[in-house]
Amino acid sequence: MNERILHKLAEAKDSVELVEEKLPETPQGFQSMERLERDGIYKNIEFAIQNILDICAIILKDEELRVPSSDDDMLKELQDSKVMKGNVIEIIKQMKGFRNHLVHRYGALDDDIAYSNIKNGLNDFHMIFEEIKNVIS
Repeated sequence: MNERILHKLAEAKDSVELVEEKLPETPQGFQSMERLERDGIYKNIEFAIQNILDICAIILKDEELRVPSSDDDMLKELQDSKVMKGNVIEIIKQMKGFRNHLVHRYGALDDDIAYSNIKNGLNDFHMIFEEIKNVIS
């Protein structure tokens, strides 16, 4: 197994577990958190998503597939080659969009919408982690 993938997977899992531990049960609880705490949750989600994208790039290289020109191209190649399941790739694409929103803060970041995306997306991380394990085993 690729040690770099395992390392990045462990980092992503750690970030997601920290978010699961610290994320309040309600949007109001999230709103009432100190800004630094909310930003910590955002950064951990961003870091986990980036690690997933990095893992996808390593898998693509290991499979000796076409060199992509962008993350979108990379995800399409993984899907077209059936290295990863199409539904998992679609979720990763959505996560990438959310990550871009967090990184670039297009307009004002709406904490309620971001909370909902994070809360509803936590199970998706675990599904992606399982898919990655299946691909590398």
